[in-house]
Amino acid sequence: MNKDKAKEQLEEYLKSHNYRVTKERFEVLNAAMNYNGHFEADELFAILKSKKSKVSRATIYNTLEVLVNCGLIFKHRFNDNLSRYEKAFGRSRHDHLICLGCGDIIEFVFPQIEVIQKDICKKQNFVPQNSTFQIFGYCKKCQK
Repeated sequence: MNKDKAKEQLEEYLKSHNYRVTKERFEVLNAAMNYNGHFEADELFAILKSKKSKVSRATIYNTLEVLVNCGLIFKHRFNDNLSRYEKAFGRSRHDHLICLGCGDIIEFVFPQIEVIQKDICKKQNFVPQNSTFQIFGYCKKCQK
């Protein structure tokens, strides 16, 4: 993943939408791009605070929405009404299995899902922007 390209994409988005270009927004971007897996806004806040960042919680929440809108991260809701995020930039499409027992999120790739989605959108004359396929159930360890 080329972090410079992600920074360029964010800067271009901010300027084209008349948002201020600030170092705090780029701190949030770097933290999100460095996170492996799914995270909540408060987790990112704790990480930045541990690094002595002065980024406010409000700036994190606002910047995460900007990062979603410019396509750098995805926002998900996994059955618990909490927003979770993951990087989109430089990642291939994937879907999720969510365990209702332990909360584990298992990522998987099944190319036929994408083919089906494209067929549905074509038949409905619909232009997709983003999608995720989620299956809720119980993982192997929670089934025991």
